[in-house]
Amino acid sequence: MKLQFRFLPIIFLAILALLFGMWAGLLRMGWNWPAFDNLAAAHGPLMVSGFLGVLIPLERAVAIRQKWMFAVPILAGAGWASLLFAPATGAVLLTLGSLGTLAILGVMVHREPHIHTITMLVGALTWVVGNFLWLLGMPVFQIVFWWIAFLVLTIGSERLELSRVLRPTPNQTRLFGFLAAALLAGAIVASVELNLGSRLSGFAMLGLSLWFLRNDLARRNIHHPNPLTRYIAICLFGGFIWMGISGSLFLYFGPLYAGPLYDAALHAVFVGFVIAMIFGHAPIIFPAILGAQIKFYPIFYAHLSLLHLSLVLRIIGDLTSQVEIRKWGGLLNEVAILLFLGLTIYSIIKGSKA
Repeated sequence: MKLQFRFLPIIFLAILALLFGMWAGLLRMGWNWPAFDNLAAAHGPLMVSGFLGVLIPLERAVAIRQKWMFAVPILAGAGWASLLFAPATGAVLLTLGSLGTLAILGVMVHREPHIHTITMLVGALTWVVGNFLWLLGMPVFQIVFWWIAFLVLTIGSERLELSRVLRPTPNQTRLFGFLAAALLAGAIVASVELNLGSRLSGFAMLGLSLWFLRNDLARRNIHHPNPLTRYIAICLFGGFIWMGISGSLFLYFGPLYAGPLYDAALHAVFVGFVIAMIFGHAPIIFPAILGAQIKFYPIFYAHLSLLHLSLVLRIIGDLTSQVEIRKWGGLLNEVAILLFLGLTIYSIIKGSKA
């Protein structure tokens, strides 16, 4: 299968945002690495609105194939790049990118008005609101619940779409809708009352974690004879568990402003859930964008295992206030992501030649 190179520049923009975001993350953890102004402060926006803010609208644009839509990931790419040198300009461009993503998903809902497309649209709306609040100067420890809702609802909607083959019952679908609405409500409430909003978001994440563990297609595929299908299911199961852990931490501790517990609760969802989901969805997304199959290798379990083990190490460091353990856990999180990138690129190249 021949590789399609036309989207590679946009994918490169997303990967570059990921690399800068990881560099910024190491600085925030206390690693004494070279840096420049604005980098450490841009860690969260680089990961959410930069890396994923480029990839998510690109994936949708490739699926719908309307030319104007490809301007949206490029706009988000320009936004994260500007953020490093002109933060105000970068924030505006990233917000415009989120509005463009909302417009793309509006087209999708118009074509397919189903619960999974509506959920994805609401997810994009939470990204827009979070970015506007960021522009207005609201603290990140409150905004972050909007960004969590954006990623959880976006990924959750994709899982809901793929799990339709299992024919969920009306009660199961209503329960999903209730938990998704609770996550949205948690973000809204956290903007005015952090204690209640944190706990409501935590409750919703824990509930969604249990819902997916029970109802997602991964439950059937975890013993699938095809090794790639089984690997994807294992990635997803681990991600659902980490989302539940993050929700439990927010539900138990309530408002978190900074420090080790804040780090543990946030990275359980942003690393444990989101990155594990990326590991699992890469064999689906990259073939769709690049026109090349991913060839599975058992060594894929190396970066997946390292991600989970290093996150356990990081959270142990957080919960016991041992800074060095936390730092090494965070560094190994990033090694796992780099290993994933390297093996994925190798697999795509090999798959295109097969």
